[in-house]
Amino acid sequence: MIYLLEDDGGIRNFVLYALNNSGFEAKGFETPSEFYSALEGALPELVLLDRMLPEEDGMTVLKKLRNSPETAELPVIMLTALDSEADKVEGLDGGADDYIAKPFGTMELISRIKALLRRSGSSEKLTAGELCIYPVKHEVFAAGEPVVLTLKEYDMLLYLMRHKGTVISRDELLKKIWGYDFSGESRTVDVHIRTLRSKLGVCGDVIQTIRGVGYKAGDTSNDQ
Repeated sequence: MIYLLEDDGGIRNFVLYALNNSGFEAKGFETPSEFYSALEGALPELVLLDRMLPEEDGMTVLKKLRNSPETAELPVIMLTALDSEADKVEGLDGGADDYIAKPFGTMELISRIKALLRRSGSSEKLTAGELCIYPVKHEVFAAGEPVVLTLKEYDMLLYLMRHKGTVISRDELLKKIWGYDFSGESRTVDVHIRTLRSKLGVCGDVIQTIRGVGYKAGDTSNDQ
């Protein structure tokens, strides 16, 4: 999802049309207050931000995004009519990841959005069946529903998903997730796996038990 904060209705509709017809999901907002309300509900993958806005200017919005732990790493591209070198430097030094002056071409905008998403990694999505993980945002969804995990549960699930289809031993999970390798401690892994499966609900069988060896992530259950 891409959020666009732009008070000019014509430009906002034009950009949203271009994004939605290029394979992106996008929402537009006229005022910062509407934009902030949307952020409270869900974080986007990227923000397109105008500089000259009602209520407060784009640089103030950018500063607030960078000062909040939840949005500090959120990719931001400024779209603005302020196109002097000083304006661009101010925007980039203020925390913008890219700066595009109006008027701009649709193809250039889409290309630069894709480039920034590749650099930031925010477009990464790991899936197995109905399980979906967005690593940059630390979000996990099971059958479309958000799942709340502890840090160890999340790290373990992410490790298994990044090695999907590969059997991971209990010892390797202990070393990678807990940072130690002590014989007899494999029960720690088993307990966390049980809890993780329970929290994942209908997607719990994505984590498969390979008896006598360890676990692996896959699309279907295949206990051995």
